[in-house]
Amino acid sequence: MNILKKIALSTALVAAFAVVSAPAFAAEEHKDKNAEVKAAATGTTAKIEEAIVIAEKGDKVAFLATVSEARQLQKEFRYEQTERLRQKLNDKLSAAREAATQDNMSEATVAIKAALVYVKEMREIYDAAHK
Repeated sequence: MNILKKIALSTALVAAFAVVSAPAFAAEEHKDKNAEVKAAATGTTAKIEEAIVIAEKGDKVAFLATVSEARQLQKEFRYEQTERLRQKLNDKLSAAREAATQDNMSEATVAIKAALVYVKEMREIYDAAHK
């Protein structure tokens, strides 16, 4: 009789856990990775173009903030064929930030313009593969 009670209790516990945990294991909503990558590419390009305008004005604080935002956005631009270019882009953004930190805005402007070339090239490669 004790064994039957233990079996019944175990079965009831397993059933309760199954009912409660089913929603927890449900599939997550489908995310469109292409839309996320395109948004990251567009945002990165916009921030870099904004940084160029700020650099030409000479506002170091705003420039550093905008470059930081561009660096964060470019991390989401993940596509296998452009990974090396993304690394080069990150290097240019870092160089621009470092130059601005050292009060060398002319060097920062050159680096941020080079970063713009990389991000545009990355976008062209991505768009060509995803028509």
